[in-house]
Amino acid sequence: MYRTVMLGDVDESFIGKEIELAGWVKTVRDHGGIVFIDIRDKSGVVQLKTNDDSLLTSLARESVITVKGKVVLRDEDTINPNIKSGRVEVKIDEMRVLSSSKHMLPFDVEDSMKTSEEIRLRHRYLDLRNDKMQQMLKLRDDVAFETRSLMRSLGFTEVNTPILTVPSPEGARDYLVPSRVHKGKFYALPQAPQQFKQLLMCGGVDKYFQIAPCFRDEDPRADRLAGDFYQIDMEMSFATQEDVHSVVETLINDLFSKYSKFPFNKGVFPKLSYREAMIKYGTDKPDLRNPIVMVGLEDVFKDTTFKAFKDRTVEGFAVSASNQPRSFFDRLQDLMLSEGAEGLAWVRVQEDGSLKGPIVKFITEKECQELIKKTGAKIGDDIFVIADASSKKCYKLAGMLRDEAGEKLGLVDKSRIEFCWITDFPMFELNDEGKIEFCHNPFNMPKASLEELNALDPLKITAYQYDLVANGYEIASGAVRNTDKDIMLKVFEIVGYGEEEIKSRFGALYTAFQYGAPPHAGVAPGFERLLMLMLGITNIRDVVPFPMNSKAQDLLMGGPIEVGEKELRELHIRLRQ
Repeated sequence: MYRTVMLGDVDESFIGKEIELAGWVKTVRDHGGIVFIDIRDKSGVVQLKTNDDSLLTSLARESVITVKGKVVLRDEDTINPNIKSGRVEVKIDEMRVLSSSKHMLPFDVEDSMKTSEEIRLRHRYLDLRNDKMQQMLKLRDDVAFETRSLMRSLGFTEVNTPILTVPSPEGARDYLVPSRVHKGKFYALPQAPQQFKQLLMCGGVDKYFQIAPCFRDEDPRADRLAGDFYQIDMEMSFATQEDVHSVVETLINDLFSKYSKFPFNKGVFPKLSYREAMIKYGTDKPDLRNPIVMVGLEDVFKDTTFKAFKDRTVEGFAVSASNQPRSFFDRLQDLMLSEGAEGLAWVRVQEDGSLKGPIVKFITEKECQELIKKTGAKIGDDIFVIADASSKKCYKLAGMLRDEAGEKLGLVDKSRIEFCWITDFPMFELNDEGKIEFCHNPFNMPKASLEELNALDPLKITAYQYDLVANGYEIASGAVRNTDKDIMLKVFEIVGYGEEEIKSRFGALYTAFQYGAPPHAGVAPGFERLLMLMLGITNIRDVVPFPMNSKAQDLLMGGPIEVGEKELRELHIRLRQ
């Protein structure tokens, strides 16, 4: 009687036993009268052995087979110490092909990660058989299960929110869904469950969470998915910013201690204000593994006669680069010019403590010494300086310069993960047309009273908005919510919304706030970005079972597709040429 066994269970304890196995054919090897076949499933690999070489005539790799046979000890020279079954093999008594595969495969499953992404996504069912992809699927399941277990232990209730809803100004384009029943009207897929989770707070659900699907019509990139993605969405009533941070830190510490292969800064994560992050790192998503820290140099050049620095935002940093060839400096210069900078200044600290470089003749000795002191430069260090009339542009350029210098000098410790909170984001910002708009979520609470909102420059008002950042990625975004009716009306007025428009666009939330809304706060870590960090990969599509490609196409199923005239008529839609 043959015993059915999972491949991953087979080891020396089965020697002498008759078993039945099933799996995919990994390799077929003909050793002149002896045929070896490796079969695999997600649990492991087992070597089969037979003297019947007629099996080779119809057996292709990736065929699905079932075999019956006796477990025997391998010959000493064929032992494989890298797998659990490596000391044994199964001598085939009977084999049956359940599903044959084509002999010509689109790619080798074992090396699918080296294949072009387009081919992998077109044949994702083959790609998913790769060990790394199987590990990814297991990790997704483990992290989701652990998240649910931990959140419930902290008193959170999982609530599913609607998929068909209405458009919302989350900052990206909505996916619209036409209504067949209501002619000319549309639903929208939710960019996030933002309004629903706040309505749950109004409904008395004091601690809500879900691993929520989100849909945004954004251009994909290496760290951003096209179409849909998931976030660990959570909201808490009667909670402060610190309460939310504590819950997220508990979650992150738990998940990364159990599932990440990289060490990280456990415990309470450091906090940086948005302004501090921009001045020191040139970005609100700083990679703290890079030790380069920038400093503002406006004080150094406040009285300068050098036009390139006069009345401008000036940023700089010192770094040891004296062993670098001239091409290193040229590459940094070319990068800055390609990004719209007027130029890049750099000087070197000489043995006598003086500076050497093209700009030295344009600045005073006092400015030279203050520059050395402010940047903390030592003998032999190089000081890089960037300036621009626009503070926003200057910070962006300096941040890119810091990233490039850190990367080229090998200063970034890629063996770790460094988390930090960025807080006190601006409530408002200017768009490209010079109009004031919300910097983040419109329902965030400003750090200003109604009187201050009426009196202050809107661009100087900050909000109880916070992001969790790691290794240059935004991992989570959240805020303390605005439940004060008068303050809400004022902040919307600043960006040009009247009360009637608020009622029209956000009627459910606006009305709910009239019936006793508890103060609440929340956050939403990105599920796929957490997985990226845990695995140490840079392409977010490699942590998704069935992603779209970099052009927002579903290569496996063929989407998007054209729709026939009949379907369009039912939806009351006419296409423009």
